[in-house]
Amino acid sequence: MSSKVLSNKDNLQVIYEDNHIIIINKRAGDIVQGDKTGDKPLSDVVKEYIKDKYNKPGNVYLGTVHRLDRPTTGIVVFAKTSKALPRLNKLFASKDISKTYWAIVNNKPPKANDTLINWLKKNPKNNKSYAHTKEIKDSKKAILHYKLIKTLQRYFLLEVNLETGRHHQIRCQLSNIGCIIKGDLKYGAQRSNKDASIHLHARQIQFTHPVSKEAINVIAPLPKDAIWEACSN
Repeated sequence: MSSKVLSNKDNLQVIYEDNHIIIINKRAGDIVQGDKTGDKPLSDVVKEYIKDKYNKPGNVYLGTVHRLDRPTTGIVVFAKTSKALPRLNKLFASKDISKTYWAIVNNKPPKANDTLINWLKKNPKNNKSYAHTKEIKDSKKAILHYKLIKTLQRYFLLEVNLETGRHHQIRCQLSNIGCIIKGDLKYGAQRSNKDASIHLHARQIQFTHPVSKEAINVIAPLPKDAIWEACSN
């Protein structure tokens, strides 16, 4: 899937950790949970990291709260305790959580900032979602807000905030307005990235800690490549 060195317990990018929560900066190519490929999921890597770091005997508890697409990078939140998991699940379900994504796209969007509203329908045969202007059978309403935050030499950097969490939502809705994410062959990119990634990064997350009630604000460092590095200059 990827020519990059995928996550293992020794190179895992932990960007926040306490007794109840661990937040990882996911690499492109890592899968969050096991799938039909049989590749080792990130959840298993995090369990190994916890077991090794704290010298824990027996099985390590870890709850998966949400997922990121395999070629996407950035923030993934896991629960380290059975107390935190249902509370985090509730936070995500009730949308009492702010998630910000950065996307590098091939075309300048029609507007500098806008709200996109579509009805997305997933085709499980090709694992792809399709955007519609009106509700159709088995479609789900999808809402996102974007703004153009940087113009690069050949690409454009968009900041995206989701109101809903649909299958491939950002990839599908941006492609629908002619802003295809770099490397995203599935949604219209002409060329893949060498490491099979796409230039979509879960950049920031903000929420109230489900146990301590403290304000949590975590930013995931950008992947190390020339285009992402141009975004931070």
